[in-house]
Amino acid sequence: MRRITFCAGHRLFGHDGKCKNLHGHNYVAEFHVTGEQQDEIGRVIDFKLLKEKCKGWIDEHWDHAFVLWEKDHNALEAVRHCDPHRIYELPYNPTAENMARYLLEEVCPKILQGTGAVAFKIVLWESEESFAEVSLDSAAY
Repeated sequence: MRRITFCAGHRLFGHDGKCKNLHGHNYVAEFHVTGEQQDEIGRVIDFKLLKEKCKGWIDEHWDHAFVLWEKDHNALEAVRHCDPHRIYELPYNPTAENMARYLLEEVCPKILQGTGAVAFKIVLWESEESFAEVSLDSAAY
């Protein structure tokens, strides 16, 4: 498992509480991986390589960006009025659950391709008290 910390903003479109507003979090993402083979040293994947892959993607796409739903036109337009701005559009509302799911299902297969490692679980901490966890079915890996 590799833990990556990053800061990002979002809002939950359609939420009936405070999270309907643009706001940010100090996120912690845990990338849990497995693999069928170990290398000659006995590793599924070198922690340094896992960090490079996971942190590299986070830094390029989500760190200090607004992660917004592609259908949240109002928030997208508001953030685009700021110069400069960073936006990452998700295909669904950026709840912690959906962001973790996106990392597991969309991002990890691409960034881990060719390493021999497969992500089977993502835990995304939105605060020190709250996290979402998603995992693949045991039959999928």
